[in-house]
Amino acid sequence: MTVITEHRPAEKHAHTHGPGCGHEARIHGDHVDYLHDGHAHREDGGHYDECTACTCDDCSDVCAVCECENCTCPTCNHNVCECDHCSDSCNNCVCDDCTCVTCAHAA
Repeated sequence: MTVITEHRPAEKHAHTHGPGCGHEARIHGDHVDYLHDGHAHREDGGHYDECTACTCDDCSDVCAVCECENCTCPTCNHNVCECDHCSDSCNNCVCDDCTCVTCAHAA
C-alpha cells in the first residue's frame, strides 16, 4: 500500500532555522516549528516544509499557534485531552484508554 502525504516546501531562506536564528520556535508534537510572517516551518530531511494549518472552519492560523475557541483540529497545540485522568495537550496525549475526540491518537 502506498501512502501519499502532502509535501509543501517552504520558501528559501538566507539562513538555516535553529536556535538563535531570530524566529520564534514552538514545539509542535514531535518537531519544532519556526514561526515568521504567518508561516510555521519544520525541518524535514534537511529542508524546511510548511507545517500544518488549523482545519477548523473559522480559523486560518497554523496549528503551532492556533487559539480558536472550541477547536476540533487534531493537530493544534492548544487542545487539552478531555479524559478525566489526563491534562496533556491532545497533540501529545498518550493515554492508553483515551476517548477524547481531538487527541491525535484517538480512534
